[in-house]
Amino acid sequence: MEKQNWKETLTPLQYQVTREKGTERPFTGEYYAHKEKGTYLCVCCGEALFSSDSKYDSGSGWPSYYEPVRSDVIATETDKTHGMVRTEIMCQNCGAHLGHVFPDGPKPTGLRYCVNSASLKFQKSE
Repeated sequence: MEKQNWKETLTPLQYQVTREKGTERPFTGEYYAHKEKGTYLCVCCGEALFSSDSKYDSGSGWPSYYEPVRSDVIATETDKTHGMVRTEIMCQNCGAHLGHVFPDGPKPTGLRYCVNSASLKFQKSE
């Protein structure tokens, strides 16, 4: 998908989150309390990112997962904004900002992939 088409294909919130590294307010996202079985895809390019099997309630206010569907679908970068040092997570395929990963998640990985609902779309299991 061409870069200039993002504004045409995404909602204003999706664009602000994925292309401008924004965030949605906690406890407001479409997938925060979502419980259906399936796969969470990148809203921009459709890449499969997270499975409902790795989703858990972190209490953070954003959808949280302890691992991606495959290790090669997530890119990371150091984020030093807002007076903190965090690890930003992005879609490896298209570079969409997804959220951040933290080392305070459950077993088996100990990681919490904290993701904006606005960066995701859901594909229900058949």
